[in-house]
Amino acid sequence: MPEGPEIRRASDALAAAVIGRPLRSVHFAPPALQKYEDELVGQCIESITPHGKALLIRFEGGLTMYSHNQLYGIWKVAAAGKRPKTTRSLRVAFETDDKAILLYSATDISMWPTKDVHKHPFLAGLGPDVLDESLTSAEVAERLRAPRFAGRGLPALLLQQAFLAGMGNYLRSEVLFRAKIAPQQRPRDLGKRQITALSKALLVVPRESYRSRNKRGAHGAVTRTADAFRFRVFDRAGLPCEVCDTAIKREELASRRLYWCPQCQV
Repeated sequence: MPEGPEIRRASDALAAAVIGRPLRSVHFAPPALQKYEDELVGQCIESITPHGKALLIRFEGGLTMYSHNQLYGIWKVAAAGKRPKTTRSLRVAFETDDKAILLYSATDISMWPTKDVHKHPFLAGLGPDVLDESLTSAEVAERLRAPRFAGRGLPALLLQQAFLAGMGNYLRSEVLFRAKIAPQQRPRDLGKRQITALSKALLVVPRESYRSRNKRGAHGAVTRTADAFRFRVFDRAGLPCEVCDTAIKREELASRRLYWCPQCQV
């Protein structure tokens, strides 16, 4: 499943294609949404924004569409009147004079009055978004110390969207490595310096990934710039740690694969 940085980059591409341009055609496959097709034609999309792994498309007429890609959903951008070759099922299509944005395979789609969309059950249960630039490491540290989260094991906590929205599997491995914290810990087991290091890494790593990581390659190598985000431990089981040469370990923690360095992360 795509994580916060991937959803944010996808939303950027969708927004660049259609924001501020009148919709010339609208298609919904779900029967419950088809009543909105005529209403939305002629309107402009005002914004396309992610919250965690959900996407919100706001229309000028006062409606907002919620969608979640889940495991198989994917958005595509195409020229107006064109459709990519795919065996996927087209669920939503918004088309302007020049571009079309197309949602395939997703099933979690609903329309809300913009003023009420925050009441969506998934959105209402989310924590702060790790890519929200207004979120500070001090606020993250406060959440780590909160009774609701302090007793949770870090492998499960760092996947819990109620803690921080947008986190995911590769991010949790890289965050714990950056903070030099072993995954078997709980927040309540950590000292002040560790809490500070973890709270900073929980913001820095996802934001680095969003800024510089365009696609996954071998071992996370993506761009050619010196400061490009790349995997230091994720998907590197058995390879030497770049810091200490210890072999990277892979373990199944919270039902997902997690990678870590036993020497660096004590």
